[in-house]
Amino acid sequence: MIELNSVTKQYGSLAAVDNVSFSVKAGEYFALLGPNGAGKTTIVKMLLDFTQPTAGSLSVNGLPSTNVSSRTAVGYLAENYHISPHLSGWQYLQRCAELLDISRSEAADQCRRIVELVGMQGREHTKTSTYSKGMIQRFGLGAALIGNPKLLILDEPTSGLDPIGIREIRQLLESLKNQGMTIFLNSHLLSEVEKICDNAAIIDRGRLLVKDKISTLVKDGDTLEDVFVKFVKG
Repeated sequence: MIELNSVTKQYGSLAAVDNVSFSVKAGEYFALLGPNGAGKTTIVKMLLDFTQPTAGSLSVNGLPSTNVSSRTAVGYLAENYHISPHLSGWQYLQRCAELLDISRSEAADQCRRIVELVGMQGREHTKTSTYSKGMIQRFGLGAALIGNPKLLILDEPTSGLDPIGIREIRQLLESLKNQGMTIFLNSHLLSEVEKICDNAAIIDRGRLLVKDKISTLVKDGDTLEDVFVKFVKG
């Protein structure tokens, strides 16, 4: 589903990503972990062709990431998500559906289902200018689900959510995974990653430190946070 082969991204003398290789299989729930500035978001941007690698190659859905068709079945949620404040959540979802050329009747059906999935019933017709950051994040995730993608790429999906909201989003993502969706996420909430992800990779200063099953990484009474600190601190 996702493949990185010896990927490097250079900004002048800085290697934001330094010779990184890993893969994510279809149906996998995968977490890319690392401290701020480690290169996580740069990798996401290259997967989505927002920027191109200096060296190496990336593929999504079996196609080069530079091929627009590689993104036809991909939903994306950016960190620090924003929605035009003059729109309601419902209007925003409908506009996303229009961009995907989904018929009005199908768009309405999808929007109703998504509003319920992200727990925003009763607020969908309110202007987003009245929404909290967490509510914006819920509709951002909802927008990523428009068109029934096979792959979700999520950059800090629980940003701005309270503990109840984090739990609800985790349960939603678990449900989507059980339906066969592939999920690739960046997150600093290591306790949540440990609960729900199959595999994880840890990067720091652009370099891949480890990639393995969560069950293999976390053992002997350690937590994923303990493992993370051990690899990053050396």
